[in-house]
Amino acid sequence: MGDYSKTLEFYEKAHQIYEKALPPNHPHSAISYNNIGQVYNNMGDYSKALEFYEKDLEITKKALPPNHPDLAISYNNIGQVYNNMGGYSKALEFYEKSHKIYEKALPPNHPSLSISYNNIGQVYNNMGDYSKALEFFEKAQKILENALPPTHPDLAISYNNIGQVYNNMGDYSKALEFYEKAHKIYETALPPTHPSLSISYNNIGQVYNNMGDYSKALEFYEKAHKILENALPPTHPDLATSYTCIGQVYNNIGDYLKALEFYEKAHKIYEKALPPNHPNLATSYNNIGGVYNNMGDYSKALEFYEKAHQIFEKALPPNHPDLATSYNNIGQVYNKMGNYSKALEFYEKAHKIFENALPPNHPH
Repeated sequence: MGDYSKTLEFYEKAHQIYEKALPPNHPHSAISYNNIGQVYNNMGDYSKALEFYEKDLEITKKALPPNHPDLAISYNNIGQVYNNMGGYSKALEFYEKSHKIYEKALPPNHPSLSISYNNIGQVYNNMGDYSKALEFFEKAQKILENALPPTHPDLAISYNNIGQVYNNMGDYSKALEFYEKAHKIYETALPPTHPSLSISYNNIGQVYNNMGDYSKALEFYEKAHKILENALPPTHPDLATSYTCIGQVYNNIGDYLKALEFYEKAHKIYEKALPPNHPNLATSYNNIGGVYNNMGDYSKALEFYEKAHQIFEKALPPNHPDLATSYNNIGQVYNKMGNYSKALEFYEKAHKIFENALPPNHPH
């Protein structure tokens, strides 16, 4: 339901009972640390998430043999946090540790191996190494096709991942082909109001948005939104993401007041649902700043871009690509204002981060 403070409250109650009732290295304590870490990860508090996931790993290492699949899950979780923080080499390191365990402990077509390939593919996708990303996503796909019935929702996730890479590469017809395969599975396997269907509609909408077919994009984004409104509480962060997508289309068609209306709806939800330094809040400020920038209200644009930047500086490591995007946004406003020395200063800061964080042929 996206109510993270409530979640924490109950996980911590559970943890207190385990601490009193069980010896200090009992596997249940590890599960408890894992649960709490997951909430902090969802809240965007990555240092806290790492702290709890590492406690989980410490206990799991002591309690289990070195090739136990539960250890692989622990490594995966830590890899996920590093991926969210933009620490892609660290993320790969932990995902590969996890994968080695799965390779030793499980048969070659076990679905957990596909999760592992998907995780590694996601890091390469984030790094802009799309051929590598495709290679791992397709390995995952082959395993799932052999292991699962053709309408299993996990196959749809796999098709979505491949579609995402083609979308990033600008091969929109291929992206649509895979997103539509995923959607057909969801339609067959799930009830018509299941939130996973909304993800599918959103993905298809995103491709049409990138293709400049804004009426089609709106049609799919609104289908997604209807499902989420019925399925989720009104302050769920996924609803905010949905408002953001709709706002993005209105921004692209130059209807800036409509764009602001949807971006502000999204922002209100994020303010209620998330801690004040969550990266999604920064993205939200960036979106609002982008509209003011397009409207030529440069002082307002700067105000929102700087709010976003302050959050990114607190929440992310100094070489995270989102910080570079933030510097680029601020540079763009100074460039439009004719303050070229300031613009260069920010563009160069962005460039340094991209040089450190991304492979040399990344489109950024």
